[in-house]
Amino acid sequence: MRPACTALLLVLLLSACQTSLLADLAARPGDLLFWDDFSDTSGYWPRASDEVGTLGFSEGAYRISIDQANYDLWAVSGHTYRAVQVEADATRLAGPNANRLGLICSYRDADDFFFFIISSDGYYALGRIENGSARLLGQEMMAYSTAIAQGTRTNHLRLECVDQTLRGSVNDQMLAVAQDDELGPGDAGLIAGAFDEGGVDIAFDNFRVIKR
Repeated sequence: MRPACTALLLVLLLSACQTSLLADLAARPGDLLFWDDFSDTSGYWPRASDEVGTLGFSEGAYRISIDQANYDLWAVSGHTYRAVQVEADATRLAGPNANRLGLICSYRDADDFFFFIISSDGYYALGRIENGSARLLGQEMMAYSTAIAQGTRTNHLRLECVDQTLRGSVNDQMLAVAQDDELGPGDAGLIAGAFDEGGVDIAFDNFRVIKR
């Protein structure tokens, strides 16, 4: 077991440019609401770089690099969704296997969203950022699973955010389920971070948001 992070430290505010929920409300379960393979770099996804880390496009993927220990960076798609399944492929390019990489849903602002994360050494957790502080949902510590491909192998991540229930899956195997009555409309996106050692470098691809 790995101790839970007591806080995800914000180093770059990425506020979503919220759009209308009309398209989402008109969609049927299974409809694809948003898809990006990051081959087009002209979209909403932010590009930024400083001493803490880098967000941007690289070789047909969206790349999040964390240079400083105990920090996280994230990016959201710029839309508002409700009752969705968020998916992406994630690959560690460099840095320690003890890292964080995952998906975001129900993102209202930088101090209020839900996440599903894994590490490149096989751990996972569901959690929430509330009033800027992090807590895990349904578990006290990140838990280990052999379903997670370790090292530089690619993992397919899925986060379901429907009604008051979150479900986190890796490589088509469900690992975590939690309830939270504050789950609601919000943006979806990607997150990566470092524990005690910086240099985390993660590539994300094939990001999808599907109506549930």
